[in-house]
Parts: sequence; structure tokens; C-alpha cells
Amino acid sequence: MLSAYITHPDCARHDMGAGHPECPERLSAIHDRLLMAGLLDYMVPHEAPLATPAQLARAHTMSHVRELIAQAPTQGHRFVDPDTLMNPHTVQAALRAAGAAVLAVELVLAGKAPTAFCNVRPPGHHATRDAAMGFCFFNNVAVGIRHALDVQGLDRVALIDFDVHHGNGSADIFRDDDRVLMCSIFENGIYPYSGAEDNGSHMVNVGLPPRSGSAAFRAAVEKRWMPALENFAPQLVFISAGFDGHREDDMGNLGLVEKDYAWVTRQIMDVAQRHCQGRVVSCLEGGYAPSALGRSAAAHVKVLIGAE
Repeated sequence: MLSAYITHPDCARHDMGAGHPECPERLSAIHDRLLMAGLLDYMVPHEAPLATPAQLARAHTMSHVRELIAQAPTQGHRFVDPDTLMNPHTVQAALRAAGAAVLAVELVLAGKAPTAFCNVRPPGHHATRDAAMGFCFFNNVAVGIRHALDVQGLDRVALIDFDVHHGNGSADIFRDDDRVLMCSIFENGIYPYSGAEDNGSHMVNVGLPPRSGSAAFRAAVEKRWMPALENFAPQLVFISAGFDGHREDDMGNLGLVEKDYAWVTRQIMDVAQRHCQGRVVSCLEGGYAPSALGRSAAAHVKVLIGAE
């Protein structure tokens, strides 16, 4: 059975202006690398649907959903925060990105795909229940996870976040939901300056100092994530797949390389094989150096779909 590859042309129409790092070219950098590596031959393409208000409301307040839609400009750009802008196509792209996570859940849980990769933007893990921020508008993984729990009837979903920035929005949404185990690794001292306060029985957040490199990253996964994941025994695993910890990406300074993303994906897949029939959904978050992003995402997807 082939894995699912979910994307949509609308996701490239969201644009925050010339020179902005979260640019449409991120999607083509990944797609082109997957194509060149022959990995798309192992995947079935799907167009991301639009998330519905009911699906969004499981992760966000309806006031946030309504206000964000109402803020959409008819031309030009509108600032949501100093680094996050909307253009006339932003809402459509954000609805597609969240809808991709919902579709991925349905495909994987129905046995129509063993795993899914959502090559979508805008990213989502900084979006809180009631606010857009940090390039994010709706929290894509949170919308997908709540769909798995509240609609598909699962009891335990693990969220793995290896973006260089802490997923403060995901932590905000799942802080009081012990059906979700959130495991994250991020760089200390950079945006959004959070993470340490979110540790708890179902949150395993590991902040690493700058220039930690591969050894520290892998040790944190083995010592902190793996025991918690084994004890939790997830029925489905979600990945917030951010590749901005790469040493060529100036949005962070962890010093990771493609082999690290392949390695951590392998650890996640091993857990998923033991506990949930290998069911994994991965959604793109960060990664802003196009070449490094494409190479890292390809290394991740190669393991995700079992093409190594």
C-alpha cells in the first residue's frame, strides 16, 4: 500500500511579501526534491480539502476563526503580528493546510494509506486556541489530532515536534488534554521563548542550547522521548516536521543535518510499528533554507514511507 502525499496549489498562493522566509517556494523545494529522488513514485497524491468550521472549532475558538476570516484583505497585505501577514489568498491556504491534516487522519485510520505527508503551508504549530502568530494561522496538527480523537474515536495520539522553535500553540491547545502526549525538541532562547513551563505528565519538552548538534539531539530523543512514548502506547502518531534546525538554516542554530531527520523519523516509525500499526501523519512546519529544506524533507519522507 502506498503512502499519501497531500498538498494543494492554493497553499502556494499565500504570500507574505518579498524576502519573507515563509515563502511559496518552500513547497516546490520539497516537491522537486521528492520528485528527483523518486519518492513520489511510492506515494498517492491527494488534494487537500478545505477544513470546515466544525473541524477548526475542535482546536480553536470560533471567535478566532471568524476574526481571522474577517481580517483577510482584498488586496495587498495585512499584519497579524510583526512577522506574520495575510494576503487575499491566506485564508484559503490556511484552510487547505488544516484540511490536509484531517484528510490524512481519515486516509490512515481507514487503512487507505499507511502514512501521510502533508506538504502544505502556512505552518501551524505557533497558532494558539485564539491567536495567529509566528507565520501560523490555524494549528494544522491540532485540528487533525482533535479530528482523530473526537470524530474517529481514538483515545491516545502522540504529537512529535522537532521544529527548532517550540510549538507553543500546540502546547496551549493540548495542555489540559491528557489524550495527547506532546514530545518536542527545540532551541532555547529563541522565538517564541517558551517551552520550559510546559513540562508535565503528558508533555515532554526538551530545550537544547545553541550549537548542540547531532549527538545532543539524538541523546534527548533516546532518553526523554522514547520512554514516554513507550509508556503512552499511542494509537496514532502526528509529526510537526520542522527542518529549520538544519545547520544551513539561519532561523535557528542547532546544527542538525539530513541524517538527523532520517534518524529521528526512524525512531518514530519504530514506536509507531510497535503500538499503532505504523500509522503516522507528518505535517510540514518550519524550514527556510530551500536546498536544506528539500534535502531534509526528502530524508524524512524516505523513512516515513519505507523507501530506504
